[in-house]
Parts: sequence; C-alpha cells; structure tokens
Amino acid sequence: MTDQPAPADGVVRQRLEPAAADAVRAYAAQTRERADQFAAVLEDIAENGLPAVEDCTPWEELREAHLARLAAQRPAVA
Repeated sequence: MTDQPAPADGVVRQRLEPAAADAVRAYAAQTRERADQFAAVLEDIAENGLPAVEDCTPWEELREAHLARLAAQRPAVA
C-alpha cells in the first residue's frame, strides 16, 4: 500500500494544511494502534479460549464507565 493513492482520471485533490495533515496522520496512527490491540485480543482468544466469567467485567459497568468519561469531557450545558 502506498502513502498516497493515485488520483482518479482528471480529478485534482485538494491539499490539506500541514496541521490538518498531521492531525489526520495522528488519527490514523491511533486507529491502527486500537486495531492492533483488538487483533491481539482476538488472537489470544483463538489461542487460549475465552476467559472465565469471573475474570470479566460486565458490559453494563464498561458502558457506565465510558459514559462517565464522555460526560467528563463535555462541558455542562445550562
């Protein structure tokens, strides 16, 4: 895979500002890292099987923790 795809016939692509291009690259790196972590978990499950239920966190707890993190990131609306 190349760093830059070939433009379609006759299509001129708009260049990003350097800061915007850096932000897109950073997002791509974060996405790639999360995908690699997810793949590692799946490979571990394939190799070793599912973890014991006692060792797992219920999805409701995970959801509530995630919602709390999101709420903390947003300013309160009056």
